[in-house]
Amino acid sequence: MSLQVTGSSWGEFFQLIRKTKPSKKRMAIAGTLSVLSTVVGLVIPLFTKNLIDDFSFDNFGSVHIFLLISAFIAQAITSGVSIYLLNHVGQHVVARLRERLWKKHIHLPVRFYDDHKTGEMISRMTNDTAILKGLITDHITNFFTGIIAIIGSFGILLYLDWQMTIIMLALIPLSILILLPLGRKMYKVSKGLQDETAGFTALLSEVLSHVRLVKSSNAEHREYSSGKSGVGRLFQFGLAEAKIHAWIGPLISLVIMSLLVVILGYGGLRVQAGVLSSGDLVAFILYLFQIVIPMTQFTAFFTQLQKAMGASERIIEILEEDEEDLHSGKEVEHIHQSIRFKEIEFAYKKEEQILNKITLEIKPGQTTAIVGPSGSGKTTLFSLVERYYLPTGGAIYLGDEQIDSFTLASWREQIGYVSQESPITSGTIKENICYGLTREVTDAEIVKAAKMAYADQFIEEYPDGYHTQVGERGVKLSGGQRQRIGIARALIRDPKILLLDEATSSLDSHSEIVVQKALGNLMAGRTTIVIAHRLSTVIDADQIIFLDKGRVTGTGTHAELLETHPMYREFAVQQLKLNDIRLNETV
Repeated sequence: MSLQVTGSSWGEFFQLIRKTKPSKKRMAIAGTLSVLSTVVGLVIPLFTKNLIDDFSFDNFGSVHIFLLISAFIAQAITSGVSIYLLNHVGQHVVARLRERLWKKHIHLPVRFYDDHKTGEMISRMTNDTAILKGLITDHITNFFTGIIAIIGSFGILLYLDWQMTIIMLALIPLSILILLPLGRKMYKVSKGLQDETAGFTALLSEVLSHVRLVKSSNAEHREYSSGKSGVGRLFQFGLAEAKIHAWIGPLISLVIMSLLVVILGYGGLRVQAGVLSSGDLVAFILYLFQIVIPMTQFTAFFTQLQKAMGASERIIEILEEDEEDLHSGKEVEHIHQSIRFKEIEFAYKKEEQILNKITLEIKPGQTTAIVGPSGSGKTTLFSLVERYYLPTGGAIYLGDEQIDSFTLASWREQIGYVSQESPITSGTIKENICYGLTREVTDAEIVKAAKMAYADQFIEEYPDGYHTQVGERGVKLSGGQRQRIGIARALIRDPKILLLDEATSSLDSHSEIVVQKALGNLMAGRTTIVIAHRLSTVIDADQIIFLDKGRVTGTGTHAELLETHPMYREFAVQQLKLNDIRLNETV
């Protein structure tokens, strides 16, 4: 019972539900059965009235018993079938909503995830959709059948005794005025509770996904405190909700008892005066419950409605986000051309310029290394090539055509990416090697890719071979093993452009040697861009580009930059000293 539910909110809510295409046939049948059940419920008190007024053992025969039992059975069956059908519709609605949200999340650009926590998105997809389902399955029918029951009951009561009915009507608006402020309060509490639940889910998701970092950093106490604070805030919202329910329950009981006392007292007097029969009084009491019970359900309905409005607002916000269009544009046909960056500028935020007037050329079939201090924009450059982001200035070309003119799907098919820590999904080694492929892949192709990545050496040692389960995020594999599976994944895609984010920087010396060999197989004949943290890995590159503070400050081979670029020379000297120290320590 709240004025917060505006026409706009109703419109958005019904539009959201309509787009899930719920079965109109099931809803119509469920609604009809609910109305029939309500009508039968309205008839029973009249039957009871006649039974009491005309009761005698001679008149009370098998026909009356049969009719009474039939009425109860009919009401139970129609109500049960209606409940099932509505639950079917509700489950369908929530399934389609979750499907739409999941599709939306998969196609949202990377920038969206920069600004939103994963746990919050999970909460929207699970908790918020469940709230909408609860409204449909548990409350909407009760609301509409309750209206029918109230109108029908008042109509019959006016016919039986209009004076007593007027007295009842006087008390009901009073109860609504009492409950209305509580409804508004419930809206605020419910909205806060949903936000806090989303935040708590985000915290759980983040901490549990990095549990090894928590333990290695002895951060259990810190994360326990964070979680405890979240639990405490949820507890406070729960208490606020409980307080409102604590007011609503007794107030409703007070209204019911007041009405019951008035009807029994005033009705008893009218029975004594001969204006009402005993059956009329019993019917009044039965109809009282047919009015009061729906009104208590209205309270639950409006409470759930407030939650559903807040949930639908958040769901709609996500569904209205712009997603990546994978198939708009033309297919990539001639990939063996230079990739040219022309006056590229980029900023994640307007006031934080990351790349500034970057102009460079990456020739086909050659290896280009990008070096420079941390924060110079190397990884951002990769992100622009992958088209995770669009440049805020300038353009990237393949030959003479902007890469934006190609479909995202066909452009990304040309690219193989191996990061410092190749991401591994839960599942088998085979599933990870084939991840994302739309074509059928033979076992021979998988084995060939694994051999070229030098991954077959450890895969064949497992009893289940390529069907070995790797665990969540590949926790059962070492860093070197994950890298080799990542390289095999890139090989089987046969990409024409390679992006290597220094795939050996976090490996031990033995793993680094093996992975370097695998990378050599991967790079053969392909346009390769390498982010280099160790100069020893890119000395033989066809071209080295030095980035500093988002600008290109030097371009050339290793030998050329040693002579012409002081900062590159400083990098080289420092790393050579570091290598000498490591060599001496090894000896």
